[in-house]
Amino acid sequence: MTPYPPTRTVEVIADVAGVQVPDPYRWLEEETPEVRDWQLRQAELATAAIGDQDLAAARDLIEAYDAGSRPALPKHAAGRWFRAVGSQVVVADRPYGDGRPVIDLAAFGGEAFLSWLAPAPDGRTLALGICTDGSEHNTIRLVEVDSGRVLDGAPEQVLHSAWAGGASWLPDSSGFYFFALTGSPQEFRQAVFLHRHGKTAVEPIPVGEGSREYTLVQLSTDGRWAVAAHRVGSPIPVAVRDLSEPGTAWRPFVTECQGTIAGHIVGDHYVAVTDVAAPRGRVVAIPLDAADPDDPAGWTELVPEGDTVLRSLTPVGEHLYLSEFDQTFARVRIIDRSGATTGEVPLPGRGALGAPFFALTALAAGAPVDDFVFTFSTLTSSWGVYRHRPGESELETLVVPAVTLDAELEAGWAVAPDGVPIPYHVVRSAGSSPAPVLISAYGAANVPLLPQYQPDLAAFVAAGGVLVQAYLRGGGEFGRDWYLGAHREKRHVRDADLVAVAEHLIATGLTTADRLALTGGSDGGLMCGVAVTTRPDLWRAVLPRAPLLDLVGGTRDPYLDFVIRKAWGDPDDPAQVRRLLGLSPYELVRPGIFPAVYIQAGATDPRCRPWHARKFAARMQAAQEGEAPILVHVFDNAGHGAATSHDVAVAQDTEWLAFLVRMLDLSRQGPI
Repeated sequence: MTPYPPTRTVEVIADVAGVQVPDPYRWLEEETPEVRDWQLRQAELATAAIGDQDLAAARDLIEAYDAGSRPALPKHAAGRWFRAVGSQVVVADRPYGDGRPVIDLAAFGGEAFLSWLAPAPDGRTLALGICTDGSEHNTIRLVEVDSGRVLDGAPEQVLHSAWAGGASWLPDSSGFYFFALTGSPQEFRQAVFLHRHGKTAVEPIPVGEGSREYTLVQLSTDGRWAVAAHRVGSPIPVAVRDLSEPGTAWRPFVTECQGTIAGHIVGDHYVAVTDVAAPRGRVVAIPLDAADPDDPAGWTELVPEGDTVLRSLTPVGEHLYLSEFDQTFARVRIIDRSGATTGEVPLPGRGALGAPFFALTALAAGAPVDDFVFTFSTLTSSWGVYRHRPGESELETLVVPAVTLDAELEAGWAVAPDGVPIPYHVVRSAGSSPAPVLISAYGAANVPLLPQYQPDLAAFVAAGGVLVQAYLRGGGEFGRDWYLGAHREKRHVRDADLVAVAEHLIATGLTTADRLALTGGSDGGLMCGVAVTTRPDLWRAVLPRAPLLDLVGGTRDPYLDFVIRKAWGDPDDPAQVRRLLGLSPYELVRPGIFPAVYIQAGATDPRCRPWHARKFAARMQAAQEGEAPILVHVFDNAGHGAATSHDVAVAQDTEWLAFLVRMLDLSRQGPI
């Protein structure tokens, strides 16, 4: 058995809504020298357990397949395009032209990471979100484009993340709205601010008393209208303001909707994809001066619900590009402002468009463009960048995909205990069965897991593995009903869906339990924790990444308290607390024989703090009665992933892949 660093326990019993919850590893929640030393020794153990040879081979693969990583789309303003190239921000006359450097991020410190960029509509000033510790917390810096000079007077507030789009510039370039913390990150209190003429003040948007949800301000190109989109996963236009009349206050707009209304200002209407009365989505236009915008009877339906799942709209000139999912694969329909279809974008294959993780972030449109510029990939080919012009039949390739996997894509489905088919995709090269298989899944927060290229998963396939990407309920792949099918009181449904897929893969002979691994991140890390503690017999290895693992303890963290109340249940209700205890991996650990576990976390993660990984690993190590290792590595200068530097991300992916290679005994293959 692996000799783990000594780990003490404490006599702590938490009272949670009257429910007594023993917490023997509570001390690992602190950031003390003792905890730091324990964390370092665990990291050293994890790295040593893998071995230098496996790490070197894995790093070669990770670096080779990382060449296909999704490039950031350039931002347009005043006929010019702005983008990051290495450590520099450049401006060019074409989306990916050579251009010239505007500023080097080194000007903000050696660890500076660009979280987002937003040029002013006149192209003269560039707003940048700069993170220095991998945490996603970023501050705004303003740069004069022509001179590259960093301007004084930028807002001092800290942005918790880039989820609210960074800066929303006023059309006249005189200032911008942004969403930021009102105090410390730990307090997790946020508000919309307006920065104008060097002064910053809270913008009094009526979002509802006590709301901790994210808010993004959208502005019409003519400068008349402002709309506040509220809620990160299922946004609604909660407030509107007529800027043409000085002194006019924000007024509530759509406030009663429990579904999604995600769109843009088009003329005097808010044109949006909504799942109200349409689980797969429809397109509606809501008058911005409507007397009762909460009443769907006053909305005009432009595109009715169909067989595909409508996801988002992008205004392009006088057209709207409508993104949809057809059995998870992307389609893009072109419609005019009346809703009539005028064409379809000829996508390069069956795959996915690049999109922000959350629907709210996708509403940060920036300056208007006359062309549709997008990223696209498949499960077997890496990201390219393309441009489509309305009325044209061909795509223009701006960035050619760098990587093509020597693998085939297959589709399948398993049957959940309640009879619902659960789809999945298989990516594999030629080989016999049973094969070494990795299931990757998520199933939460209305976030779609899409058939797109991911460098670490591609490297796993190149190393000789078979990837199964499973589309579990709770995600956004098949519309609102699919999402709500594993939401709050139904969260256990996702876990049953996962088990159904795993058992189906074994029953059909694709793999066996001693050749099957599982991975997932964030809420998907919690999925991994439930899987390894409740069905340890199904897996050879389980790899949670940036995981949420202690639901009850998470309620002591203001950010996770917000997440858990929204997506899981009410921690003030004793019955709900008992239900959470039955779904929380940290609470589910009991002595037994477990498969190999490798938990990866970031020391500066503001969402799933590293103590989740520490506490779960400690409890699992104490409970392990088998020979398989229980490893945890908390990486310094790493957060939840969105602002982790390239070098640290490569190191994380390398160790993750090397652990899989060893546990599944994969045949080594050289990089492409």
